[in-house]
Amino acid sequence: RDGVTWLAKNRDREPSEAQYVVRIPAVRGDRSTMVRVTYQAVPQVPDRNAVILSKPFWIWGAEMGVNDQGVAIGNEAIFSKLVDREQESLLGMDLVRLGLERGGTAEEALHCMTALLEKFGQGGPAGYRDKSFRYDNSFLIADAREAWVLETAGQHWAAKRLREEGGCARWAISNCLSLESDFDACSDGLQEYAREHGYWKGSGDFSFAGAFDTWFMPYFGKAHARRAMSEESLQVCAGSPRLQCRHLVDNLRRHSQERSLFSQHDNDDVCMHAGSFKRPSQTCASMVVRLGGDGPPDFLFTGSSAPCLSLFKPVDFDFEHRYHLLSEEQAPVGASYWHRQESIHRRALFNLDFRKALRESLEQVQEEIYCWLHETGDTAPASYREADQIARQWHESWYNEALKLPLDTDILSMYGHFWRNLNMRDCVL
Repeated sequence: RDGVTWLAKNRDREPSEAQYVVRIPAVRGDRSTMVRVTYQAVPQVPDRNAVILSKPFWIWGAEMGVNDQGVAIGNEAIFSKLVDREQESLLGMDLVRLGLERGGTAEEALHCMTALLEKFGQGGPAGYRDKSFRYDNSFLIADAREAWVLETAGQHWAAKRLREEGGCARWAISNCLSLESDFDACSDGLQEYAREHGYWKGSGDFSFAGAFDTWFMPYFGKAHARRAMSEESLQVCAGSPRLQCRHLVDNLRRHSQERSLFSQHDNDDVCMHAGSFKRPSQTCASMVVRLGGDGPPDFLFTGSSAPCLSLFKPVDFDFEHRYHLLSEEQAPVGASYWHRQESIHRRALFNLDFRKALRESLEQVQEEIYCWLHETGDTAPASYREADQIARQWHESWYNEALKLPLDTDILSMYGHFWRNLNMRDCVL
């Protein structure tokens, strides 16, 4: 809207899976012929964009990120009828990183990702400890001028370019397919394949979601409810006179109902809190990106679990400055920002007084960070260095406060037993 594109993303993963925010410089003239991604080797390109990625520590790719050309991508797991249960090929997270490294625009990234998908397919164990966890993927791909929705089923895909309605273009994705018959591009032979394999009768409008989506995982995970909540938030944002980072941050922190106990939360939360076999996923990292408009873009990452308990901190492509939440790709988990923040997060789950004080401090410091961005007017100075220093001091202070408290859980409940086991297994202090 108004020459600005926003992309906001939560990544829900296993609660023990450390998430790294990494910054990788641009490459020019690389003579390597191949690159090994998570499971698959693909042809390398000599020139690649600099990228900032939020990624699982053990995976080559990323679930969300931006490049220095102003392209942002986020992906979601979807459970299509064509999920490959046996082969190892490209993960959706590999496609995100490949699209960012190689795409100078959103459309270039789209073409790169779909060409690789058609050639190599997608699949492979995508869980950290649960190696039976496999899925296909949907994506949001954006730059300052346009945004695309890309959804996949096996090696097939459909894509829609967002168009303005009421002064803005908007879309939300979740763990379900969202494209019906309103896509602008698709893989060759898509409808013929669907008809020949019994996914479409061949009459009436062809719906990508109707042909390839499944019902159990979206129903069990309440994907449609979460997508509806995100769409509601986008509608509110569209009505705001001046959209700001804080609006998107607030949306990523949303719960369907505010409850004092996280054990009472459910899968319909945008900000997901893991709790048992019925709610195995945790929002392990978040991102908000502003592209276009006056001044430089804004890139905010949490690099930590639970956006409702985390700071959104700015990062940029100034490689001379070392942001405190950044990790090296091969760094040990125990030394990562994410792992240190877990000492804070996991105490806040059960200690209500600690959580209340944490949130009050969080809101105050988050406002200070907004003021160092472009939130106070066109002439306000933008200093990521100052915002980073504020965030660094806040994190160190609360990390030290957390270590003064016992890492208690309610051992008489399934929820408490769930987290007690994870605390021991993950070596959280």
